[in-house]
Formats: sequence, C-alpha cells, structure tokens
Amino acid sequence: MDIHEYQAKEILAEYGVKIAEGGLAYSPEEAVQRAREIGGNIWVVKAQIHSGARGKAGGIKICRTHDEVKAAGEELLGKKLVTHQTGPAGKVCSRVYVEAGTDIAKELYLCFLLDRSHERIVMVGSAQGGMEIEKLAETNPEAIKKIYIEPAVGLQDFQARKMAFALGLETAQLNQAVKTIKGCYRALRDLDANMLEINPLVTTSSGELIALDAKMGFDDNALFRRHKIAELRDKTQVDPREVAAAEHGLSYIGLDGDIGCMINGAGLAMATMDMIQLAGGEPANFLDVGGGASAERTEKAFRLVLADKGVKAMLVNIFAGINRCDWIAEGVVHAVKNIDMKIPLIVRLSGTNVKEGRRIIAESGLPIIMAETLAEAAEKAVQARNEMVAKQGEHSGNSN
Repeated sequence: MDIHEYQAKEILAEYGVKIAEGGLAYSPEEAVQRAREIGGNIWVVKAQIHSGARGKAGGIKICRTHDEVKAAGEELLGKKLVTHQTGPAGKVCSRVYVEAGTDIAKELYLCFLLDRSHERIVMVGSAQGGMEIEKLAETNPEAIKKIYIEPAVGLQDFQARKMAFALGLETAQLNQAVKTIKGCYRALRDLDANMLEINPLVTTSSGELIALDAKMGFDDNALFRRHKIAELRDKTQVDPREVAAAEHGLSYIGLDGDIGCMINGAGLAMATMDMIQLAGGEPANFLDVGGGASAERTEKAFRLVLADKGVKAMLVNIFAGINRCDWIAEGVVHAVKNIDMKIPLIVRLSGTNVKEGRRIIAESGLPIIMAETLAEAAEKAVQARNEMVAKQGEHSGNSN
C-alpha cells in the first residue's frame, strides 16, 4: 500500500526527520490560506498523487505570490497527471500540499528497500539526488552506494556514518545525518514498510538536512496490525477493482491484456499467466481467490474480472487441495447463471473430487469450455479470445 508525500512526511517527522513546514489543501482558496499560515515569500505547491516524477509531469509549482499559489491550485486540482510510473491512464490530483520554500545547497538521495534476493534491508544513497536519479543508476552506477542491514541487529551507527560520508556530508552535519538515517530506518522497521525513499534529501546553506520529498510503501499483509497506517489509504489512487477485491478477501491486480483469469493460489496464478503468454495471449488480471472459494466468493470474483470491459475471454484454473473441485464447479455454474456472460469461459479443474466437478459443469448445459491440462486451457483461452475478437470485428464491419 502506498501513501501520499504529506502522509509520509508526517510519519518521518515523528521519527526525528526534519521536514519543511507545510499544509494540505483541497481547493485553491485553502492553498492560499496554507501559504498565509506558513508565511515567507516563496512556496511550493505539490500535486499529491501516488507516483514519482511529478515534477517532470508539471505537478510541482514554485510560487512567489499568493496569486501564484491560487493559480497553481486551480491548475493542479482535478488535473490528471501522467508520469512514466502512472502509465498512460495517469492519476487525478484531488489534493495539493503547500510547503515553505527551502534554500537548497545540495540535493541528495536516500532510500531503504527490502532486497529479497539478499534477505536483507538495503540502504541506498547517492550524493547526486533529484529528478535524474533513475538515469544516474544507468549511466553512473558507481555514484550509488548500497549498504545491507542485518535485520537481527538493525542499522548500526557506523553504517549510518558510512552512508553520511558517501552522501558527501561534512563532519559538522554528521550527527544530524545519523539521526535522520536512523529515524528513517526505525520508521521502516516499526511500521512494516517495504520501501522508504527521500528524493531529494537536501542540505541548506545553513547546513540543515531536510527531507524535501518522501515516499513510503507498506506490506499489505501487515496492515491487519497497522490500523493507523491502513486508514491512510487513498482509494481514489487505487484501481477500484483492487479495493473491491480486498474488501472480499481476494487478491486482484489489473493488467493490460484481454484474457481474464480466476485462479486459486498465487504460484498457480503466475504459472497460468506465463502459459497464456506462451500460447500467444496476454492476461487481463492477476486474481487469486484463495483456498475457500464459496459460490458467493466465486461470483464476486467473476464480477471483478468482467468489470474490465476489455476482457475477451475468461480462464478459470483451479487446483483443489484444501478446496474441492465439486464445490468450485457449483460456484462457477452459480456465477455463470447469475451473470449474463457474453464472452467464452474456459475452465480447468484438477485435484480433489475432480471427476465430480467436471460432471457438474458438463451437466449444467452452459457453454463452458473444459480443459484437462494447464497448457490446453491456455491454448483454448487464446483461441477463444481470437475468435471473439474476429467476431467483434465482423459485427463492427457490418454496422459500418
């Protein structure tokens, strides 16, 4: 789960990380009021969306008068920002963060990530922060310092000092740097975050170290014990199907293809999507219904998949271990009868009570395409999809 910049900054401030004074606004008038409360003669108005590279997309405005603050609010609020992270669909800005201008002497980069291959937290830093950090990783990887942290002992002072020196900080800034770096690590550890990024972390002309931007992501599986963090979710920034799926205990991720998938088990789901691609198709989603797929749960999963109007065929792939194929089959038949399906449905069942499950589907009288193996199911799904696309092409041609 991702959160907004202003939320991440509020969290970091609680852990001793220095941030610039700022306030949230939902209208241009509120933005002006925030600027008046902050004082000074320069402010930065930032679009709050779940994406980086906002500056390149025109989502960050430097203002020198209250009129400019108001104009920035009017331009950003309600605007759809498109970055390389949002994809072409973009994300709508419904709130802005007004922040006091900062006298920047130098821009740095600091990040904490879970490195699953090393089974460690990795601290990443560079003396060259800012908007071009991703390009820097490609063109000059030596400029990026990585320090691995052993979870059993946590971040040590010497590691924080080592990173501070790698960032090019002066000896006089060392204590503040260690406090900032350790504060970031504690926030990541204490709140079950899997990513924390400050870009840029800036030094001012007076030597202060300030987190000028902040980004945090949290482990969805830990939100049950992090209620305050879970409440920070902005549902407007998330695919509504993913929100609906989470409310029903389903794992859903929308993709760019047109073959809908309903599968039990994340591993089987990944394998199924690979087989669809090998057969020449593209999956429209990742959907794990889990081990307890009741008729009601199955119907909800069907509706989630079919909510994507771009889906041309649907593949159900179930391996029944804890579950039973006859229960799944009853759920599929129930769902198809309750939903006016206009696309082909391919079902592959395997495991406990598979013969009974296949019998239920065969005797249902519904136009369900059965498959015995995963490879056969993927091939039939791609074939059905291609036939559906050809049929729709004929209809559109005839209408013209």
